[in-house]
Amino acid sequence: MCRHFAWIGAPRSLHALFYEPSYGLVEQAKIPRWQQIGLVNKDGFGAGWHHDGRTSVYRVTTPIWEDTGFPATARDLRAGCVLGAVRAASPGMPIERTANAPFTDGAVLFSLNGQLDLARTAELLEPGREPESGCDSAFLAALLWQRLDAGEPLPAAVENLLYDVVALDPAACLNMLATDGALAVATTWAETLCYRREPDGVLVASEPHDDAGDWTTVPDRSLVVADASGADVRPLRPVPEAAPAVVPGEAVPG
Repeated sequence: MCRHFAWIGAPRSLHALFYEPSYGLVEQAKIPRWQQIGLVNKDGFGAGWHHDGRTSVYRVTTPIWEDTGFPATARDLRAGCVLGAVRAASPGMPIERTANAPFTDGAVLFSLNGQLDLARTAELLEPGREPESGCDSAFLAALLWQRLDAGEPLPAAVENLLYDVVALDPAACLNMLATDGALAVATTWAETLCYRREPDGVLVASEPHDDAGDWTTVPDRSLVVADASGADVRPLRPVPEAAPAVVPGEAVPG
């Protein structure tokens, strides 16, 4: 499984978002506290950011706590919309840079905290489209790109993609996270998610980045749409034969 987060709001340094929280992505990669499946997210990490109309990505297969290149670079990078992810590869999935989130079509960043059955869902991919990796996350990203290319707004594309996948693979775990520079869109589907409203923006994350008491736990089977001013949370539509819902981790100590 994986852990991910998105910041949407006033520009912040990537170093502050990735390395300064007391239980941020580095600690969550080593010892996640809320993660439902798997123990260590050691199969690489990635960072993506939107700034001045451009979308940039940094991805490596090195565990985030061992990478020596990004921390110094991150001090000089500031952005108002950032997505970060650490990876624990699903069984049988390749460990390669192109299998790591965030994925991008040049405008949108995408991450999956979960897994799906590629054989069951292969029919969803249009002929001629090729995921950049053979992993399930890259396949899901390609499905999102085809919806966006067809003109669906990002929130609708993410939500409808979830319904399509779960209809074919009821056991799929689909905590998705996508950003376009103005919005962060996330789903909870068999994994955990929370958010925190701050004076200058919103942080959406698989689990809290510290032990403060101002995090809001997102119920399982929910859609979150956040911008710099706040987050809207609503239930996702029930899907017949979907995997049983999980209960998010215990409340964060205040």
